[in-house]
Amino acid sequence: MTKSFFRLLTELSSRKSISRLTGAFAKSRASRSLIPRFAKIYGIRMEDAEKSWTEYASLNDFFTRRLKKGLRPIDLAPKLIVSPVDAAITGMGPISEGLILNVKGQDYTVEELLNHSPRTVNYKNGFYFVLYLSPTDYHRIHTPVEGTIIEKEHVPGRVYPVNEFGLRHMRRVLSRNERLITYMQHEGGELAVVKVGAMNVSSIQYVSPLPKKPSRGDELAYFEFGSTVVLLMETDTFESRSDLQVGSKVKMGEALGIIKES
Repeated sequence: MTKSFFRLLTELSSRKSISRLTGAFAKSRASRSLIPRFAKIYGIRMEDAEKSWTEYASLNDFFTRRLKKGLRPIDLAPKLIVSPVDAAITGMGPISEGLILNVKGQDYTVEELLNHSPRTVNYKNGFYFVLYLSPTDYHRIHTPVEGTIIEKEHVPGRVYPVNEFGLRHMRRVLSRNERLITYMQHEGGELAVVKVGAMNVSSIQYVSPLPKKPSRGDELAYFEFGSTVVLLMETDTFESRSDLQVGSKVKMGEALGIIKES
């Protein structure tokens, strides 16, 4: 009964209009005074931000903050794919005939996640990571590999929560929520960075200008409030680090695995 009640409340509050109202307040100057309390509640290290909190115009401005230089070193060893975000790994493993299995008890199809793109076939037996960003985390998204951006797609959708409750109890939220998909070609093949919107996320924004051929670790986009990145690697192009597992935490720029020799 309780689970059904919370699911109903989530359904009712996942309208884009509600998320827009929340986002509008977070972008307003009135929200600026909440920055210290927000940081304290979520355990955010304010000293890591590139500026003093008093220099941020709003709560949203602080939330999308950059960090001081050097705090997220990029692993530059050859043939690596690095984490695009600070996150907890909530799902990872091989893709089996187009299926992403058992993400918090639910299965997804790559076809749904990629909005029935013709590129779906490239990931039929690839590898995936589901990377969850909590409100505590740094919310800028970086490129996981040096390469060329070959296609982008915005997929409209809902804004269900992508936390533990949302992933476990709402129906396939990763493929129903709003998504911004970036496809990149690299030295060993192709990958897709799927940025998934969530409740109270007013938008997912690309950086401007967005480079056509970014280097590993360059800024790609940012979330306005917390969400998830799904990283998909093309079939037979990637080998994961053996010590990573569901529940592991990674920092932006940290190696996830290596590009396989073709």
